[in-house]
Amino acid sequence: MSGHSHWATHKHQKGINDAKRGIIFTKYGRLITIAAREGGSGNPTMNFKLRLAIDQAKSVNMPKENIDRAVKVGTGEAKDGVQIDEIVYEGYGPGQVALIIETATDNRNRTVSEIKSLLTKGGGKFVASGAVSFMFRHTGLISFSREKYTSLEALEAETLESGADDFFTTDEVFVVVTAVEMLQSVEEYFRNKGFLCESAELGYVPTQTVSPSRDELASLEKLLETLEDHQDVQKIWNNLD
Repeated sequence: MSGHSHWATHKHQKGINDAKRGIIFTKYGRLITIAAREGGSGNPTMNFKLRLAIDQAKSVNMPKENIDRAVKVGTGEAKDGVQIDEIVYEGYGPGQVALIIETATDNRNRTVSEIKSLLTKGGGKFVASGAVSFMFRHTGLISFSREKYTSLEALEAETLESGADDFFTTDEVFVVVTAVEMLQSVEEYFRNKGFLCESAELGYVPTQTVSPSRDELASLEKLLETLEDHQDVQKIWNNLD
């Protein structure tokens, strides 16, 4: 199974340069703030979504003081006067590649205007909610490093026992697919078995894929890079074959 620009994005972000570091920290700070607010607790052992957000922030070497500040903003212990909202946008890229764009923003009007502009300039188009999401399945996704866990047989065996729905592999990761409501229990199952994941998150797996031309693919890559550099964009999912 393919269609996950998101996996490459994770790999790329671990070696971010200084120019992008501030943007990346802003993105993860917003994820942490939202998780702390929605989970009702600033304690990651009591708040699964917060634990995942903090783990992701640590993976890009976000300073502890930044993480702590974001948690306190989410719990209300620190006030910054900003309301952060999670919004999902949909669009098409070059070659009619479907895009689901997850954002965390403090200004809805600004974000939607800028996302529309980036899509148009990049050879794509902005579409209404539901126009492309029917081509994806909303799932839980738990990824394990194939460099760290070289025995795929062991991961496959545990997947069958964990309550997960499916799995797929890329060159870098083994990905366990779960129902949305099973993400936490499956992640904890693997953790208790001694398998520590690279990431665990809700995402979108394509049920219909497309194969753009080489030129369209080159244009798509440029568009995805531009979108990923936007400070409000958290994740992008596509249906590339």
